Amino acid sequence: MTTFTGHAHTAHERPAPPAELPLRHDWTVAEVKALYESPLLDLVYRAQSVHRAVWKENKVQLASLLSIKTGGCPEDCSYCPQAARHDTGVKAEKLMQLDEVLSSAKQAKDAGATRFCMGAAWREVKDGPQFDSVLEMVKGVKAIGLEACCTLGMISQTQAKKLKAAGLDAYNHNLDTGESHYGDIISTRTYQDRLRTLSHVREAGIEVCSGGIIGMGETVEQRAELLVALANQPKHPESVPVNALVAVEGTPLEKQQPVEVTEMVRMIATARLMMPTSMVRLSAGRMQMSEEAQLLCMLAGANSLFFGDKLLTTGNPAYDSDMALLQKAGVKPLLPSVDKPAAQ
Repeated sequence: MTTFTGHAHTAHERPAPPAELPLRHDWTVAEVKALYESPLLDLVYRAQSVHRAVWKENKVQLASLLSIKTGGCPEDCSYCPQAARHDTGVKAEKLMQLDEVLSSAKQAKDAGATRFCMGAAWREVKDGPQFDSVLEMVKGVKAIGLEACCTLGMISQTQAKKLKAAGLDAYNHNLDTGESHYGDIISTRTYQDRLRTLSHVREAGIEVCSGGIIGMGETVEQRAELLVALANQPKHPESVPVNALVAVEGTPLEKQQPVEVTEMVRMIATARLMMPTSMVRLSAGRMQMSEEAQLLCMLAGANSLFFGDKLLTTGNPAYDSDMALLQKAGVKPLLPSVDKPAAQ
């Protein structure tokens, strides 16, 4: 077992947990629910202790997310303003041009981002000119000196291999919620469809980025189900985004009440305890949080942030305010992993 030396963590190496902290893949819903519901300060203390045992530097990964193909999605995800069947005011747009995407990537890097994620509102990737354009975007982002991530919907084994060959570091495909609640949120894609895509990504040698959303009417037990589904995979996801629902007018979940900060903290802390070497990402919902709430999430184990102006089609704190918060807290960004640019 290699030891963690305190250098910046890259997309291709993760700190090894201490020998006394073995990685588990046999969690039960009952024990995770009990962990989640333990006294909050005890839970945060345990999570921070595990976090510092593994991630010794006071740094966070800064990821910027760009919607390269917005709106018009044929799926019926109840939370999503990009679903064509929901009247949310989000207009269907064409896939962005390569130069537009790379210009945004350069701006994100200049602002401090170390990872650039490109999202397309597709149910699944279709082979052809659009997918070829995405492959060129991945190569271009890597050449700029950023980690490259995509979220494009379901992908096949062959497509995953092509993304890997283009230089893709990570692929995001969230499980969204616990399996017993999943059918209440989505009917156009099964839970097994999602798990199958994660398997294709993992087998291609691409980092798995997978998490979920809380605040969609699920129970604590169903939140525990989600965490168990993530942690009990053959390998823990390298990144685990924890999202709070942003209730958008026109979606079926528009009247859901905002998630309490303490619930986000519990979710992050529990994820940190279950998946010690994963990047736990504070994602959607940050705009509704105070600076103190965001710092409490970091204390609970969040060591990655989506930052910038937009998180796909919902607001996110601006670059300047994000960097000011990190500076005040004495938190520094992790350096990106940059291999040689993919062959053109």
